[in-house]
Amino acid sequence: MSLKLPLSIALLLSLGSAARADVELARIFASHMVIQRDTELVVFGTAAPGEGVSVEGSWGVKAGPVAAGADGRFEVVLRTPAAGGPHQLVVRGSNTVTLDDVWSGDVWLCSGQSNMEWLLDWVAAANNEHGDAAAELAGAALPGIRLFTVPNEIAYAPRRTVGGEWRVCSPETAKEFSAVGYYFGKRLHEALGVPIGLISSDWGGTVCEAWASAEALKAHGGFDEGLARIAELAGAPGATAGRYDAALAEWWQAVEAKEPGSGELTRARERLNYDAWPKLAVPGEWSAVLGDHDGVVWLRRMIVVPPKYSSGALRFRLGPIDDMDTFYFNGTRVDGGERPGLWSTPREYVVPAKLVRAGQNQIAIRVVDTGGYGGLTGKAEDIGFRSDDETAPKVQPLAGQWSYYKGAALSEFPPLPAPPDANPNQPSVLYNAMIAPLVPFALRGAIWYQGESNRGRALQYRTLFPAMIADWRARFRRPELPFYFVQIAPFRYGDAIGAAAEIRDAQRRALATPHTGMAVTMDIGDLADIHPKNKKEVGARLARWALSKTYGKRDVVASGPLARAMKVDGATVVVEFDYADGLTTRGASNSNAGELSGFELAGADGQFFPAEAALAGATVHVRSSAVPAPVRVRFLHGDTAVATLFNAAGLPASPFELP
Repeated sequence: MSLKLPLSIALLLSLGSAARADVELARIFASHMVIQRDTELVVFGTAAPGEGVSVEGSWGVKAGPVAAGADGRFEVVLRTPAAGGPHQLVVRGSNTVTLDDVWSGDVWLCSGQSNMEWLLDWVAAANNEHGDAAAELAGAALPGIRLFTVPNEIAYAPRRTVGGEWRVCSPETAKEFSAVGYYFGKRLHEALGVPIGLISSDWGGTVCEAWASAEALKAHGGFDEGLARIAELAGAPGATAGRYDAALAEWWQAVEAKEPGSGELTRARERLNYDAWPKLAVPGEWSAVLGDHDGVVWLRRMIVVPPKYSSGALRFRLGPIDDMDTFYFNGTRVDGGERPGLWSTPREYVVPAKLVRAGQNQIAIRVVDTGGYGGLTGKAEDIGFRSDDETAPKVQPLAGQWSYYKGAALSEFPPLPAPPDANPNQPSVLYNAMIAPLVPFALRGAIWYQGESNRGRALQYRTLFPAMIADWRARFRRPELPFYFVQIAPFRYGDAIGAAAEIRDAQRRALATPHTGMAVTMDIGDLADIHPKNKKEVGARLARWALSKTYGKRDVVASGPLARAMKVDGATVVVEFDYADGLTTRGASNSNAGELSGFELAGADGQFFPAEAALAGATVHVRSSAVPAPVRVRFLHGDTAVATLFNAAGLPASPFELP
């Protein structure tokens, strides 16, 4: 992933007033992107206050100029074409930004916790029994699908900018993308024949409230203490960066003053004498060469860019860098991993075409080691560069002997500010860092896989989850944005029995929110693994909802049976279902194949007892000798309950509790 500073830090480190006045698009706008077809696209970013910004699409439309606000923010609305491409998008202000290889299609946001974050590469590595995932990965050369992954970060106030870049779907890029998102998008691409853009913004182990805005949580209630703490960390009300970001920016100013990277890296005479710089092996541990030096080390290498690569952008993969870095190309800063805690994060930077020339080019990295080994610590085969065109052949290797210069020690700089709290399970912090910078990018819909981390707070989740959906719809300016989510799968949690079942029922109740759908996974879980590997079927079930409800495919069954209502007939409860064509049973094991189990009844005292159940057309009749006067019925109540009721499409019924 490409790592980029928060806007507040990037502005403080930018050199010269002209750079600060340049039009800069939000990171979600880039070459290789997919824009939402047939809609009003809000093109947004920053410019000098009052600067006029206009946008032109190669499909024959123009908009603007629109003046940037006092805060530098601008929005220009452009009508997008029908599905197709490639197109070009040109944004003009004091400078011109040109985006190439832009396609019009459908864009979906993929979010949630680890089951959404689970990479396609991990599924392939599991070598599971649910199809040949490795072969699926090898066949992921799908240029009609474009992928954008938002890096995992937290923020105490909404940010304007985010890391990440659009990448053409290929075996190499797909393996680093959400497996559920990939399978969902591939199914849509196959069925619709239009370009598909997928944005993965997810983080394992996270709670729902972290993904909702502070305003939505205040309106919901129950999070006042956490929100007050976040507000304090954010600094003054309305600030777009907290005190920590400001302190970190000030620290980087001190680095820049002592170890400047503008122009030809530095004006210090001895450091310009590159031929005298000693050599060290990259990648590799630095201790044998640099001892226990903590601080700045410059790395430099000349590369030869083949003529066929010189007219476009270049993509550099450098592996993990311990701890922070700034990447320069021909003396110009390109990007950087300039936040603490990135020591194990692989770096990937894109050099714009305007900096590239055929033949000799200089790359340099200012590495700041704050402790430990320091340097580029990945594998030799992972370090190299290639054309930004994902179809271009052959990566040019960069491993080997690099020139280095031992710069200032860490002790020569002010103390590095410590992050106040890196916990992603705080109210709004993921919305601020990973959703707000995308707003109001035009989406076709969203898919969501989360809930395990809110287990134990199911009653709150009944209102919190719909409130988050409404919040996103308002922020993205799509009041009817399709929102399809996954009901959590069976798993042996080893603690309070029934907590997972209660979350599943809370998720089912969220279907009362218009334009939502739920993929049931009660038949494809893994009781020993909270991350079941059959992500292909999860993606396919989410795609069923989209194809049926969003795209109007009448031949696609959206869901398994969903309990709609119950009627009491003496000692019998009659349960009515939607999506009930061809109701059938399937046992949880070979020993009870065909048995319709998992139903329970309760009387006025609220105590549930196991019940017998029988199919009756599109209904199920439930009875229990222990409950002669039933008033409630539930199905598959338990953390490890497994599906037994299906429809003719082979889709399982959702757990439920009625009324």
